[in-house]
Formats: sequence, C-alpha cells, structure tokens
Amino acid sequence: MNDRNKNQTQKYMRVGELSKYLGIGKSTIWLYVRQGKITSKKISSYITLFDVEEVEKALLQ
Repeated sequence: MNDRNKNQTQKYMRVGELSKYLGIGKSTIWLYVRQGKITSKKISSYITLFDVEEVEKALLQ
C-alpha cells in the first residue's frame, strides 16, 4: 500500500475489494475476523463491509 493508493481508497470495502487492496486472500481476512484481529459490519444477509482505516490500524499492531 503506498500513500497515493491510501489517499484514494474508499472508507468501506467488501471482502473481495479488501483482499485485493491488502494483497491477501479472502480466507485470511475471514480468519482475522474469527480471531478478532479485525471487525466487520454486516449490513445485509449478503453484504459485509470492512472499515479500511480500522483494518489497516489493526494489522499494523
């Protein structure tokens, strides 16, 4: 993630978008959710969103 991309990112992303943005697999993102490393926001039965800033902060710890 470079600064240019960081400034142009959306506030919330779905798992596929976040996976591409972070360069990790979707299964790894779901593993982090199960482990409590990151949180998600389920807005419908089919849509789960992640706060990009929150995820970045959590993964930098």
